[in-house]
Amino acid sequence: MTDWSDDDVILYDGLCVFCSRWIRFVAARDTARRFRFTAIQSRYRTRLAQAFGIDPDDPDTNAVIHGGVAHSRSDAALTVLGALPGWGWTRALRAVPKPIRDAVYDLVARNRYGIFGKYEACFVPDAEMRERVME
Repeated sequence: MTDWSDDDVILYDGLCVFCSRWIRFVAARDTARRFRFTAIQSRYRTRLAQAFGIDPDDPDTNAVIHGGVAHSRSDAALTVLGALPGWGWTRALRAVPKPIRDAVYDLVARNRYGIFGKYEACFVPDAEMRERVME
């Protein structure tokens, strides 16, 4: 396991409309303000990605650092959801075999720009959310 001083950091694709909405969804429900966010396109992500073996040039990567461990794909989404108030029930979805969960995740990830769209520039959060963004 790799030590990482920053915990509860979500790595997302800042050009992806769906991914940016996911970040806003989490921020709105994270009443403890536990999670912080960094776009794959940011400078911070390079150090984070290298430390955990995440390909920083692969925009299909959605990851969360939780408990000093990098979780990706469906595990990342379920880790985040399971930590949000009122969303603990999503932990039960881990009973679905990981290959099935990840196949669904990968299908959405591969087609996210076509389905949801793509920003021309990295998503810019509002002032309140900006203090939770790591550049």
